[in-house]
Amino acid sequence: MSRIAATFEHLRREGRIGLITYLTVGFPEPATTPELVRALVEGGADIIELGIPFSDPLADGATIQRATHVALEHGITPGTVIALARGLRAEGLTVPLVAMSYYNPILAYGVERFAADAAAAGIDGLIAVDVPPE
Repeated sequence: MSRIAATFEHLRREGRIGLITYLTVGFPEPATTPELVRALVEGGADIIELGIPFSDPLADGATIQRATHVALEHGITPGTVIALARGLRAEGLTVPLVAMSYYNPILAYGVERFAADAAAAGIDGLIAVDVPPE
């Protein structure tokens, strides 16, 4: 069973609603992101979305747009997010990690390569906000 499915099963058994949190990787500083992820877990997060910054985040509000801009200035890329996940898993982090992105950074990275690298690093899912469900 995947970490995501196991988490939802656990939530059902406990009869509670899950807390899914989001953060833009690299904001406010790249070095603080692992610390922020650990704080989210300690605060009760059941699943964590790791935002991959994109230069044209049209579906996001002003706060995420600003955070994304700062993360891009810090040089955050899809590869950085994959490396972060790999490091968190090596530390023993067990909550599901979901990469959240627009399609263009994934396409630029290489779709198949991104999927393989993300899975190998311990990323459990992907949300691509600008890909139609079809």
